[in-house]
Amino acid sequence: MILSALVSAITLLSSACHAPGKQSLSAATSTTAVEAPTFNGDSALALVKAQCAMGPRVPGTPAHRQCGDWIVQQLRQSGCCDTIVEQHGAVTTFDGTQLTARNIVGVVNADASQRLLLLAHWDCRPWADADSDPSKHHLSVMGANDAASGVAVLLEVARQLATQRPAIGIDLLFVDVEDWGDSGDEDSWGLGTQYWAQHPHVTGYRPMCGILLDMVGAPDAQFAKEYYSMQSAGGFVDALWSEAQAAGYGKQFTGSSGHAVTDDHVMVMRAGIPCLDIIDTRSGSSTG
Repeated sequence: MILSALVSAITLLSSACHAPGKQSLSAATSTTAVEAPTFNGDSALALVKAQCAMGPRVPGTPAHRQCGDWIVQQLRQSGCCDTIVEQHGAVTTFDGTQLTARNIVGVVNADASQRLLLLAHWDCRPWADADSDPSKHHLSVMGANDAASGVAVLLEVARQLATQRPAIGIDLLFVDVEDWGDSGDEDSWGLGTQYWAQHPHVTGYRPMCGILLDMVGAPDAQFAKEYYSMQSAGGFVDALWSEAQAAGYGKQFTGSSGHAVTDDHVMVMRAGIPCLDIIDTRSGSSTG
């Protein structure tokens, strides 16, 4: 439902941004009609289930290694990528743990100069420290929504891109070691994205915009316009939300202003790339 709206918006943006010159996104989308491929929600949910069947994808575990290999396999099977790039970078977590972050990039239309970045993290948090039951705080998070849902959307988008090639280049970035952070330290999150920002898969990489997907699988999800996203890529946010609302998904893509969220898009923004975050935030919730 909400996922098909995303695919529709991505397809529209891909076509509109192909126009010559530095045409604004709002001007391009106002006169461009695009028939988007049909997003298969059952297929996406099956991809969520496949990830969860591996167990929590905590960095350094067999389930994590298995999932990384599986993502690469899924990208290859989709047939949409000209090339698949893997990064392996050393990172240190806030608690001193030494890890090797594994970032995976599926490159679509590698020769296109105009590009759109789509990203999601694929790792799981090592501890369920936000669980209402303290006895579960030592357990790893399964991550059906917080990781697997975003990955599933990107993989289903990859399958759709193979059936209807976009007019621009698309880079599907699966980032690692996002969720091994400390609530009091903003820089302790998104370590894989921080590594990618310092070592982009293409030298001088500058897409038009990045779109981050995080926690997009809940049946009653609500996506407000996140604060940092509006500061960095307000025109893209407005265009994407307008497209989703026009497609009948206004209940999910609300027009409300969201609070600031420290997420992978912040690390992308710091690299000089406009980026927005599609993330499930709820009004009236103590945690958002």
